[in-house]
Amino acid sequence: MTTRTDAPTRREQILGQAARLFAERGFHGVGVDEIGAAVGISGPGLYRHFAGKDAMLAELLVGISERLYSGGRRCLAESGEAGLGPGATLDALIGRHIDFALDDRALITLHDRELDRLRDSDRKLVRQLQRQYVELWVGVVRQVHPELPEKEARASVHAVFGLLNSTPHLSRPSSLPDRDAAAALLHRLARGAFAAAAGTTGDSGPDGGSVAPAGGVYRVDGGTAGAGPRAGG
Repeated sequence: MTTRTDAPTRREQILGQAARLFAERGFHGVGVDEIGAAVGISGPGLYRHFAGKDAMLAELLVGISERLYSGGRRCLAESGEAGLGPGATLDALIGRHIDFALDDRALITLHDRELDRLRDSDRKLVRQLQRQYVELWVGVVRQVHPELPEKEARASVHAVFGLLNSTPHLSRPSSLPDRDAAAALLHRLARGAFAAAAGTTGDSGPDGGSVAPAGGVYRVDGGTAGAGPRAGG
């Protein structure tokens, strides 16, 4: 994954603080003035960037679904260019989602609580993107575990998203080990869940891909178990 080194734009700063505050206190529990104060500008100054709180919420939830789906597609393309097998590709997908689950917990909480506040068109777009993201995973999982029927593979992907997107419930410092250890644990759990669904005991695919330490590249949901902040829909 390419690590971004440039500073966030003012618009990105506003969205970051809005996500944090919405997740902590609920959408209706946060005013525009509070979001502005968190980024050092007046509440009315926010209207130079967003039409209002509804627009911020839509950009946050549609945006993360778009990022997850585009990131998944990029992961598959890069794996193909590198000649990686299905097991290594699945490891890369899991690593990306784990980055999301560990680094963007506020968005997972926001998705779970506030998705229904979006306009119908935005909510449908989120669900569509989540379904597409799920199908990327289903294809790779079935390459690693060809004995797994398509419906069971899809259900397993949703279940794994639910597992990975449980991180907001582990918010106390003592709830998780350090980030690298937490990522590696989540990666093992995800691979183990797919292996269990397929009725196998190992966690390597036909290409010998093993459970790589999950560091790396991402995060997700849905009204199922997980692609936006839990991916699905």
